[in-house]
Amino acid sequence: MDVSSVIKTRLLELGLEQKDLAAAAEVTESYISQLLTRKKLPPAPDRTDIYEKLDTALKLSNGELAKLALEQRMDALKRNYEEPRGALLKETRKLILRKCVAARQKEVRSIFERQPFGELEQLVTQKLLDVVSQVARTELDNQAWLHEVAQLGDKSHEQMRVIILEFLDTDIFHISNEDCISFLDPLIARWDIDLSTFDMEFTLNQRLAPGEPRKFAYVEKDTDSRHRDAAGLTDFLQDAVLCNDLSREELKFLRKLDFGTRQPNRLFYYRALQILRDPLHFLDAEEA
Repeated sequence: MDVSSVIKTRLLELGLEQKDLAAAAEVTESYISQLLTRKKLPPAPDRTDIYEKLDTALKLSNGELAKLALEQRMDALKRNYEEPRGALLKETRKLILRKCVAARQKEVRSIFERQPFGELEQLVTQKLLDVVSQVARTELDNQAWLHEVAQLGDKSHEQMRVIILEFLDTDIFHISNEDCISFLDPLIARWDIDLSTFDMEFTLNQRLAPGEPRKFAYVEKDTDSRHRDAAGLTDFLQDAVLCNDLSREELKFLRKLDFGTRQPNRLFYYRALQILRDPLHFLDAEEA
């Protein structure tokens, strides 16, 4: 049994229709239809709020659909594993570059074009997703906020809620043009990056997310002989393929990276190492 089968069975037993379920979950009928026809993979339970609403509407035990969804997603991941695609969708990349501050656009564009979906493009895209996702999770139950975002995106309340739920369920390898045009675009005013330190700053639309710009920095930590490496760094160091030919200076740099309570995995440290090693990310001696 999967999510679709359980929902179909309960709809029949309770005499309900798709529109009843859509209303209960505050999504469009199209969204429910795609779940039932398996055109859409059930969203990750930790990135959505629909399962509790669906469990209630279908009179299922709390967490039943979420458990099935998690199992279904794991099976799909095993069956459909594939290499990351070579580049972002054209409109998505165009939007990210357009939101970059004018003074940095040319340099960033050059790196993106030389390394399609390379370390820098992935780093920037991931941070953009992180920033906007944080806002979305905070405001998802704020009806006034949803209404305003929907107006800016020229969508209905239900349509925008579906877009946000799909956005929260995406990652840098599967982000769609629809996610960007309808949601990422109105929220992000501009972003900037210092290519020598990789410090980043994101300024949000003050109408939708008032406050100071979000800043992310690689900072030096006070360390001593008792310092323990982060779990992700430890995993990275134990992988002979990923940390191939790691120098003492490179290891010192990786140990200084700090993201507060967030814990990067080993893949992050590998990508950070590739960025560090690429001369394209550093000024020539004459330019310095």
